Amino acid sequence: MLTVIYLAVAVSFILLALYLVPLQKENAFSRYPNLFPMAVTGILFCLLLFVGSSIYANFRVWLGRRTLTTGETALLNTFVNKLRFCYSLEDFTTLISEQLEQIGDCSVLYIDRETNYVLYNSPSRLTSDPETAAALRMNFSADWAEGLFFLGDGMGIVSTQKRARGFFLSGDRQHLFVFCRYTRLFDTEIYRLLYDEFRRFQMRRRIISGLSEIAELSKEWEQLAAVQRAFLPQQMPEVKGVRLAAYFRPLINVSGDYYTVLPIDEDKTLVMLGDVSGKGLAAALVMGLVMNTVKIMENKEDLPGMLVAVDAAIKSMRLQDKYTVVFIGIIDTAQMKIRYINASMSDPIIITRSPTGHRIKPLTSNCSLVGILPLDDVTVAEQRLFSGDVIMMASDGVSEVMNDEGVELGDTDVFDATIKRAAGKDPQEFIDDVVSLIFDYNGNKKLRDDVTMLVAKVQG
Repeated sequence: MLTVIYLAVAVSFILLALYLVPLQKENAFSRYPNLFPMAVTGILFCLLLFVGSSIYANFRVWLGRRTLTTGETALLNTFVNKLRFCYSLEDFTTLISEQLEQIGDCSVLYIDRETNYVLYNSPSRLTSDPETAAALRMNFSADWAEGLFFLGDGMGIVSTQKRARGFFLSGDRQHLFVFCRYTRLFDTEIYRLLYDEFRRFQMRRRIISGLSEIAELSKEWEQLAAVQRAFLPQQMPEVKGVRLAAYFRPLINVSGDYYTVLPIDEDKTLVMLGDVSGKGLAAALVMGLVMNTVKIMENKEDLPGMLVAVDAAIKSMRLQDKYTVVFIGIIDTAQMKIRYINASMSDPIIITRSPTGHRIKPLTSNCSLVGILPLDDVTVAEQRLFSGDVIMMASDGVSEVMNDEGVELGDTDVFDATIKRAAGKDPQEFIDDVVSLIFDYNGNKKLRDDVTMLVAKVQG
């Protein structure tokens, strides 16, 4: 954009020179004797302006990163980065102990103002003193405004960071007090990042706690199933250049299958489909956690970062035998491509037209299971798209349906022929054809697994 602006300035400069320089009549080649030096001067001026502004912009980025990663501010910056992978109160208090207390020599008090219950306090004289908690409860009521505030010597609010001996974060009727003798030395930008990440942590913890409570206390599986279905898209979003349809049939009330569609901007759309190991309550809890982790990610174009966050979230539940396979991709209709990570999903494909008819291009696995094994460097693959291409994502409940002879549907010619024939249809009709094939092939017997599909057709 800046390049266009500078070019426009240069052209305007030349046109203005043409208008202002008096006409010379000596000959046709000397009508504008001063034009060339003025044009060169204008172009050089714009180039210098462009180079200078680029250097300045890069310097600001470098300076911002340096500010957050050096000096006292680095302590809170590291805390913020690690907070992104906290999903429980135990995770959070462990991080406080390791980062703020042991490294930063800070004292911390975390109070639930709804119940006036101390969730955590540092083993220091200040925060272990009951009078400290009592004074803070008296100064800051349960309905205190949400935000970040600086604390003074009397444990009251001070208006400037220079006079602060600590700070506290207020959100969701919980107060986190951090006492630090060098509060004045932190860069002001880190406080905004800290508060935003603290609120995301609270939301993650609340959702996980809610799902766990339902799993432990509810005898009505329909209630858990309703909560689970609420995580799935209630209807397909309207996306420019892409038509979408989905199918979700759990084997029992609750399922480990999941899918979502999240528009990023006018041209990019995130699609995801996955399957948690096992069945029942534990699988449903992991499914909800994965969906929420993806939903709250700020940068939805960072596919490796998203998968790392999902991996950390599942491992934090310490369920030992729970993991997920997942396909996650970004359909870009401007660049006509799909960027994706396939974490051991067996069935995602592109059905594309060719001179001899439709052909199938697999979106092969490029990542290991998520949530149980050490996650190596995650790479992103890319595949070109063409107008009319159909992207089919399906759980293994589709391809592993068996006939009476024990042959899986995904290994048959009839499956390939059906999806190729249906590729010219609307996504919902495509799904209807595949579902019909599943039940016909199975002999209309009870299915053995969840069946989930997400289909996207690129319009171009």
